[in-house]
Amino acid sequence: MRKISTIITGLFLTLVVRGQETAKGLPLFNVNYQKLVSRADLVYDRPASRSEAGQPVGNGRMGSLVWTTPSQVRMQINRVDVFASNSASNNFFERNTDYCGGTGYVDLDFGAPVFEGEDFRQQLSCYNAVSTVTGKAVQAKVLAWNEADVMAVDIKDNRATAQPLMVNLRMLRMPVSLKGNHSAVSTIETLGDRILLKQVFKEDTYYCSSAVVIGLTGSKATAEKTNASTVRLNIAPGTAHARIFIASAATFDSTADVVAATMRKLDAAQQKGYDAIEASNRQWWRNFWQQSFVHLGSADGVAADIEKNYTYFLYVMGSSSRGDFPTKFNGMLWTTGGDARQWGGAFWGANQSCYYEALYPTNHLELMEPMFKMYSHACPTFERAAVQQWGSKGIFIPETVGFDGVPALPDDIAAEMRDLYLIRKPWEQRSKKFMDYAFAKQPFLSRWNWKHTGAWKAGLWTYTERGDGPYGPVNHIFSRGAKIAYQYWQQYEYTKDLNWLREKAYPMLKGMAEFYRNFPNVKKEKDGKYHIRHVNDNESIWGGHNTVEEIASMMGIFPAVIRASELLNTDAGMRPVWKEFMTNLSPLPTTKDYPDMVGQPEAWVGSLPPTSSIRGNGKRLPDGNTMPVWFFDLCNPGGNAAMLRIANNTFNGYFRNTSFEETVPHVLSKIPAAAAVLGRADAIQALIPNQLKGAARNPVLENRMDLSEGFYTTNIQRIGRAADALHLALCQSAPPAPGGNPVIRVFPAWPKAWDAQFSLLCRGNVMTAASIKKGTIEFVALVSNAGETCRVQNPWPGKAVAIYKNGRRFQTLKGGLLVVQTKAKDQLLLIPAGMDPAKLSLNVL
Repeated sequence: MRKISTIITGLFLTLVVRGQETAKGLPLFNVNYQKLVSRADLVYDRPASRSEAGQPVGNGRMGSLVWTTPSQVRMQINRVDVFASNSASNNFFERNTDYCGGTGYVDLDFGAPVFEGEDFRQQLSCYNAVSTVTGKAVQAKVLAWNEADVMAVDIKDNRATAQPLMVNLRMLRMPVSLKGNHSAVSTIETLGDRILLKQVFKEDTYYCSSAVVIGLTGSKATAEKTNASTVRLNIAPGTAHARIFIASAATFDSTADVVAATMRKLDAAQQKGYDAIEASNRQWWRNFWQQSFVHLGSADGVAADIEKNYTYFLYVMGSSSRGDFPTKFNGMLWTTGGDARQWGGAFWGANQSCYYEALYPTNHLELMEPMFKMYSHACPTFERAAVQQWGSKGIFIPETVGFDGVPALPDDIAAEMRDLYLIRKPWEQRSKKFMDYAFAKQPFLSRWNWKHTGAWKAGLWTYTERGDGPYGPVNHIFSRGAKIAYQYWQQYEYTKDLNWLREKAYPMLKGMAEFYRNFPNVKKEKDGKYHIRHVNDNESIWGGHNTVEEIASMMGIFPAVIRASELLNTDAGMRPVWKEFMTNLSPLPTTKDYPDMVGQPEAWVGSLPPTSSIRGNGKRLPDGNTMPVWFFDLCNPGGNAAMLRIANNTFNGYFRNTSFEETVPHVLSKIPAAAAVLGRADAIQALIPNQLKGAARNPVLENRMDLSEGFYTTNIQRIGRAADALHLALCQSAPPAPGGNPVIRVFPAWPKAWDAQFSLLCRGNVMTAASIKKGTIEFVALVSNAGETCRVQNPWPGKAVAIYKNGRRFQTLKGGLLVVQTKAKDQLLLIPAGMDPAKLSLNVL
């Protein structure tokens, strides 16, 4: 028997025939990563049309778009950990006025119009994470150091006549900005041949500060204040080569010296030097790209365009999601308008999910860490909110939340809030004290979201309510907490890390299960089933009964917490309690619950009656932006047949009056992802490209981003959603039902006209590679990192499959489900029986 040995090299397998590695070897996916990733580069032959169309450069903690004016390269230095106020603020009662992220403007001024005409070119190298701007005899290369919060610029100036070169560091607002007892104080200083901008934000006991310090090497410079808000470095005219270093830091500790911390970063950067920083970055990004890949092709070029957007999504997330807080949906690290950004500083769960639900298969779990850090750090506030706001136990994670969680309430305000929000006390009887307390609260935060728009009248701020008591788009949503908790569970599924499950995931899972079980408006009713009342179906339906969001969330969370408790051998006494709740939980609402819809194919609907008079059409389909039944693994292939039938009927309902080709999915839409789960390749072929193209009202900018959330909200939400759908079309690894064993399915919803090669992470911590050409799956290769049992849906239905383990012919299996026992790091190759594995020489570009 021929012996096939396997050697792990990066993320691909090298086969060794007859025990000897041939000169060429037989590599599975010998990937030219640089060529592959460079297909996603941004190349401008004219200046960006607006600042928001600049090229993104960041290290996950600090970053900026890079854009030009005729004489300048411009940046706004942003950070993920700068917030002008916290969630307890009483000074941002006007919508869209709270702010975050910005630390200062930086202009590299060449003193003449060099960035225009035929000489202009700007290219973002996604592989090396460098934006290079070329003009008339000048060049600027911008990067963000992976090791420290420093952006570095390499400037070459070959103009025949010596011209001045200046670096301006500008404030984002006036030196002193006051709003009630909120203050934002900015100061500038010259520090020898360095320039400094410091910001300090205060309100009550809240404190946040940031600093930006700029220095250079390769030339002499003088520092000066040019006006009250700008400080400048004047570089000696005629300097042919200069390196500029822009360091930043931030802190919430009023005793910390943020300037000293920034200076230390600048010292380190100048000592290391630009060339060494660039080399360090090249290695970091090289390692980054070798974690996974997707390569697509089709005759019409559509698949290749999807690949470019997908690769770009990874680049942007790698550049913006490596700090203590997740990158924000509305602007990320890329705002350019100072403090201005629509929707302010809060985190909207549905929007954030566009980024953080698409990351697991990429094998970049490090990019998930900022999200988990924020929610875990705020967990004590979620425990308090469950009790204070809802009279429950466990945790309550609002749909919209500040970076610091949910503030404490005075006891009397909390007591009245519970009565009002649980619909135990008529809204008309709310007290003046409660309304006075609510007056100055931020209306976008979930608990105050019954507050709507307002205006200044006769010098007084007045606002309107939304019109249905305590209800609002996000006030009575509990499913977000369940989805966050389920992502903690998914982290375990993808890593099999029991420590993570014990220390991080289980408290979230148990917290949500106990919240639902003890929620006062969850009760066992006459039919013997647990019902939930006076809740939303996401933002679409208010005040509903057994909404699909909340029932689906409970159907997902309880099996997960039960399985987790078994794995951890803890809370054995709670399992029967949770199982009883799950067994007697009301089913998902469907058209059968409405007499006038009985003749239609059974599909899920948003809610049972009664619902809100403002937003209360319970008969509508589930919110396409969230698709909770799909998210919680309730309608996966191989699971409950009735659920799968209803899922297909529900999916068809979204296209009752349109076609796939005519449909442009909303920026947040998860309908393409739902199509993939259901194996609808015909839908995938139209919906993913259409979602990437975006709607005409939100044109895609030159940098593939858009402003779909409003002013200065540069984002890639639609690309994140498309990436999620793409993963599911290429490779699924979900269990048949929540808490079950994962099953790997390759190309389950793949259009026949598209070729693909990929290496992606699957649940069970299995690295999976596969190739399909002209509709034929060539092979599947697996690396079982955790040594779990691998379950693979037969890629070649009806055919026998030859399985090689660690280089040797292991077994031949038949049937629909292939089950292989593995040990940690075992390597499997699956090919049709009778195929010669030596022919699997596959290069990617």
